[in-house]
Amino acid sequence: MIKNMWYGILESKELKGKQAIGVTRLNEKLVLWRQSNGSIGCIADKCCHRGAALSGGWLKEDELICPFHGFAYDTSGKVILIPANGKAAPVSERYKVHAYQAVEKYGFIWVWTGDYKDTAPEIPFFEELREGFSYGGFGEVWDVHYTRAIENQLDVVHLPYVHTDSIGRGNRTIVNGPVVEWENDRMTFYVNNVTDDGKSVAKKASEIEDYKSLFSLQLQMPNTWQNRISDQVRIVAVFAPIDETHTKIYVRFYQKFMKIPGLKQLVNLMSTPANKHVFHQDRKVVNTQIPVKSEFVMGENLIPGDAPILQYRKKRAQLKGEIPVRE
Repeated sequence: MIKNMWYGILESKELKGKQAIGVTRLNEKLVLWRQSNGSIGCIADKCCHRGAALSGGWLKEDELICPFHGFAYDTSGKVILIPANGKAAPVSERYKVHAYQAVEKYGFIWVWTGDYKDTAPEIPFFEELREGFSYGGFGEVWDVHYTRAIENQLDVVHLPYVHTDSIGRGNRTIVNGPVVEWENDRMTFYVNNVTDDGKSVAKKASEIEDYKSLFSLQLQMPNTWQNRISDQVRIVAVFAPIDETHTKIYVRFYQKFMKIPGLKQLVNLMSTPANKHVFHQDRKVVNTQIPVKSEFVMGENLIPGDAPILQYRKKRAQLKGEIPVRE
C-alpha cells in the first residue's frame, strides 16, 4: 500500500450498529467498530495476548472485548484492562496492537495508511459529488490485485473488444491520445476513440485540439475512480485492497436528474443490472491477466493508447518512493 494516504475500504452500511466486523483489507486482518459518538475504531484483528480474533468478541461501551480472555481494547489499539490482573492493576504499554485512523464519510469507511495525525488530510473524494447527488450500487470481489482492477478502468483501448454490446458499441478502434493531466494526486484523462476508415492514424495527445471538451474520466489516488458521463450522471468505483490477489470493488451510480423521493431510489436501483453487466465483462478478462499485480516495470509492450495506465504506474511508484519525482 501507499503510505500516508486515505484508502476507501468498506461501505458504511457494512458496519452495523453496536457490532464489530472483521475484514481483510490492505493485506491485513482488521476489526472495525463504531463508538457511541459515531467515530470508527479500526485495529489489527489479533489479540496481543494469545492471538485470538478480536472480531469474535463484543463491545462494552466503546471498548472491544477479546472473546478469549476478556482483554479490553480502545481505538488506539491499547489494552486498557486485563481482567485476570484485576480492574485496579495498571496495564503495560506493550499490550497493544496496530491501529489505523479511520473515518466515515460519503457513505464509505476510509483508513489512513500512515501515522496517527491530529489533523489528517481531507478525504480526497470528488468535490462535485459531495452533495446534490443520490446513488445506488453494488460490491463484488475480483481475483486480482487492486492495481489491476484500477488499470482496467484507465484502459481506453479495450472498449470495442470487451464491451461489444455495451459501452464499446460503434467499433471505435482508433485511440487518439488520450490526453492525461494531473492535479496533485488526481488524474483526469480525455478520451477520443474513433472508427477506423482505413486511412486514419491515431493522433498523438499533443495533436488533439480542444481536448477539454471531450469525454473524460478521473482517478483519485490511491483507489477511487469516476466516469464523468455528464453533469448529472457519474459512475464511481472504490477499489478496496483485500490482499495480493483479491480486491473488493464498490460500484456506484450517481445522479441528480431525478429528485423525487422514491423515484430517485428506483432510478438508482435500475442502474445496477447494466453496470454489473459492464463490470462483469471486464472481470472475465482482467481475472486472467498475468501477473495479478501490476508494477512500474513489468515487461509489457505498451502502446500510446495506454498512457493513463503508464501514468498511474509512474505516480504510484513515485508515491511509494520507488522512483524519484521530477519537476
